[in-house]
Amino acid sequence: MNKNRRRFLLGTTVVAGCASVVGYKDTLKAAATMSRNGVKTQDPIYTNSLETEGEIEKIFSKNEEFSLRNSVCNGCTTHCGVRVKVDNKKDTVVKVSGNPYSPLSTDPWLPYNTPIEKSFSLLGKDSKDYTKYRSTACARGNVVFDKINNELRVLKPLKRVGKRGENRWKEIEIEQLLEEITKGGNLFGEGEVEGLASIRDLKKPLKKENPEMGPKANQLCILGTGDDGRKAYMVHRFRNSFGTVNYQGHTSICGLSMRSGEASYLGDFKKYPHLKPDFEYCEYLLTFGTAPGQAGNPFKRQGKLLVKGRVKENLKCVTVAPMLTNSDNIAVGEKSEWIPILPGGDLAFAMGLLQVIINESLYNEKYLRIPSIQAQKRLNDASYTNAAHLIIQDEEKKGHILQDGKEALVIDSVDKILKKASLVDQAELFVNQEVVFDNKTYNVKSAMTLLKNSADEQTLDTYAKEAGINKEKIISVAREFTSHGRKAATDCHGGTMHTTGFYTTYAIMMLGAMVGNLNYKGGMSSGGGRYKDFKGLKYNLLGYKGKVKPKGYRVDKTRVAYEKTAEYKQKVEQGINPYPAKDTWYPFTNAIESDIITNSANEYPYKLKALISWNANFVYGQSGSQNITKLLKDPNKSVPLIIAIDPFINETSQYADYIVPDSVIYETWGVAGAWAGYQTKINTAAFPTIKPKQATFKNGEPICMDSFMIELGKKLNLPGFGENAIIGNNGKKYPLNRPQDFYIRAFENIALDKGGVPDITDEEIKVSSLEPYINTLKNICEDNWRKTAYVMARGGRFESKERGYIKDKLSHKYEKMINIYNQTVGLSKHALTGESFSGVPKFYQARLNNGDLLKDIYPKSKFPMLAFSYKSNVLSQCDASSSKLQNIRFTTYIDINPKTAKGRGLNHGDMVKLSSQDGVVKGMLRYRNGLYPECIGIEHGLGRDAQGAVSITINDKIFSAKVARKSGVNINKLGLLDTSRKLSTLCDFVIGSNARQAIPIEITKV
Repeated sequence: MNKNRRRFLLGTTVVAGCASVVGYKDTLKAAATMSRNGVKTQDPIYTNSLETEGEIEKIFSKNEEFSLRNSVCNGCTTHCGVRVKVDNKKDTVVKVSGNPYSPLSTDPWLPYNTPIEKSFSLLGKDSKDYTKYRSTACARGNVVFDKINNELRVLKPLKRVGKRGENRWKEIEIEQLLEEITKGGNLFGEGEVEGLASIRDLKKPLKKENPEMGPKANQLCILGTGDDGRKAYMVHRFRNSFGTVNYQGHTSICGLSMRSGEASYLGDFKKYPHLKPDFEYCEYLLTFGTAPGQAGNPFKRQGKLLVKGRVKENLKCVTVAPMLTNSDNIAVGEKSEWIPILPGGDLAFAMGLLQVIINESLYNEKYLRIPSIQAQKRLNDASYTNAAHLIIQDEEKKGHILQDGKEALVIDSVDKILKKASLVDQAELFVNQEVVFDNKTYNVKSAMTLLKNSADEQTLDTYAKEAGINKEKIISVAREFTSHGRKAATDCHGGTMHTTGFYTTYAIMMLGAMVGNLNYKGGMSSGGGRYKDFKGLKYNLLGYKGKVKPKGYRVDKTRVAYEKTAEYKQKVEQGINPYPAKDTWYPFTNAIESDIITNSANEYPYKLKALISWNANFVYGQSGSQNITKLLKDPNKSVPLIIAIDPFINETSQYADYIVPDSVIYETWGVAGAWAGYQTKINTAAFPTIKPKQATFKNGEPICMDSFMIELGKKLNLPGFGENAIIGNNGKKYPLNRPQDFYIRAFENIALDKGGVPDITDEEIKVSSLEPYINTLKNICEDNWRKTAYVMARGGRFESKERGYIKDKLSHKYEKMINIYNQTVGLSKHALTGESFSGVPKFYQARLNNGDLLKDIYPKSKFPMLAFSYKSNVLSQCDASSSKLQNIRFTTYIDINPKTAKGRGLNHGDMVKLSSQDGVVKGMLRYRNGLYPECIGIEHGLGRDAQGAVSITINDKIFSAKVARKSGVNINKLGLLDTSRKLSTLCDFVIGSNARQAIPIEITKV
């Protein structure tokens, strides 16, 4: 050991005089002599460390200064189970750790019947199971609770006093807000605004000449965000009570391309199911962009399972992305690989893989020959496809699957006879011939033949060029992927959010069909499901007398084919070409938040009268939204009445007319499940662990989304609110006057499902700090109160880990057919061009909706680089108000390959400007090795224009902008308009998801 180093550690003062450290003389002198210097700490040894929550001497003894409650973290959309430590004197959250009962925070997780006391003592340093059940919170989860006390939090109702977007507000009483938004009037001195009471008309047609658009009530639209456990409440208790058809979540600016592509693969455009790899037992994981440890949902869980799979199993993780991510590192050696591709090159890469797999016969032929659920069961397989189903090629019924009644027909591979699929175990896979059925001749191709033809439309060299990779890599990946059989899996998400993202995801998922990995251990899973919560053994909380079944067109033009509209029919009757429509329609898309404002402004299909925005932030999250804000500023152009329910004034709610406070993390109620990446049943239960800080209604209930909808429902005389609003399955009626009336009954349903849970003991009530809730539980749940408390004490209900598998298959299976060919897609047409969509994955170049190619509109001579965004492993869009989180990740940069930068004379740390056709951003350049040349990467989460980034005025008091909040770069400000549409941003041409990846740009030094 170095002599000076030894002397320092021994405490000698000689080190203070060393010339090499002369600048640190005072600091080293204090350290070497253990003297005090600077701000005095609470303790000379433990400094300012928190007081412990208890002590473990064989058993756990809780420190009564604190409450310890298992809850749910809403720091991101994973909604992990966490354990919250509350200072009882201050009623503040002081620490958050993982909930050891929750699979989202621990793996393996504690058996559900483990006593609460044991859940603490097992995690003590002397416990042999400490490392086994260790439960953690991520960087976000550790700090984002500081949002609770943020000075800019909205605690009282606000009404704008200036023009929209000027950020001038005054506080008003909630009763005044309810009165004004229901009755309407000249609310802002700008003219009459129609109130919700008048809009809620279920009999009057929205448009007399187009009654198919539905009633006037449809002129209210509700925008939500990720499901924090309260979406069902908003949709079923309020939306369906008001009677509007318009509720849209955030999926169109998040991952709609992924969700829709997987829905096509899984044959379900109603529920929009999706798959995730069984990370723990997978052997070859091919992930497109959404790399574990960097992104994905469940973020923390899949990161843990990636580590376990590499260390304890035989997992190799291969990431296909323009940037080297956190899932790749030197320590894991050959168990990790990065395949760099161009932004937007993922579709070409996936189609190239399919071409190699099919042409080299690397697919699981026996599996793909299984044509029905009956054959699947006879052969003891886990899923089946329509690969052998026959698609009619004749013009009259082109694109339809040949059926006998409702059952598909196939050709038996044994005797070559046309039969019902249920009667055949192994069908002919590649078919291109004439068949005779019901005395009629049909030209047919099998779905597998159509897929092969589509994959062969381009050469492998073309696919390689479009992906920005050599074709030898495509060949080697195809061979390695299929060599792992049913333990090979794929994954993708936000990286597919470009103009061809739907077909990209469909192609990526199709790789799984080639090896037959669905429902297999180590393959792909649709998740373990949930215990019955909102519709359960005792209550149907989603049903009530007077509930409306909404009807008519949605304002986003989804779930309706253009060919069903009056516009199309009128053109046909007039003998003119019905194409193009006035704008796009999306027959199999579930919702498009990003088109709401433009469609209303265009009055196509109709104009909205009111918008309720619940924690939505499409202005920040939508690529190209700088063009939408111009519309929002004008109430007459966009929407006359905007009501935001939001705990903060974000980039979207700053354009509202009124803001209603909402609860934030650890103040909320909610019942959520895991989003994906799990094999067992999961229900998380959130309830207020601290007293909410918002203003209250006259009944003392804090103002939040849930309580506001109750009082608004009463004000509007809507069904499903107030006395006798909840009906038990035994016919008994219960009130809905407070959120707890709804959510505690959901907890009770969970507690009673599948034979029920045990009763909680008095000791467990004390350890889990549930004493304040006991009287409420007794009043609501009566004889079941102890079972309900048992669920609350554990933060939800979680099925045992061992129940996730039955031998080599998953216990909870996806039962529907995999669609090699999707008939719904194959029979649909584009509303602008009239072109038929391909029912199988197909390669398209980046394009506008009218078919114009981006490479022609934005040539490389003008825009030589491509910009893409990547998910942050720390930041989250919803956490901009967390100051502590910014201490961890202060800003974001414009990332560039050093070689690319030097070739342009740009240095690390330069201030640069990125310019697209429709937007500009400025930021600091950062060299990043492991980034595709001639590309720009931007971490998502900062570059804010609200939540402290701009000055606001409330009651004539100015809250000045914080420079730190505006720090960083937001790629969405580079977003493009689709010039083939009116006012609309660039999107996927099939399903309308907002396109934020592969944006053509130029870079210049500032």
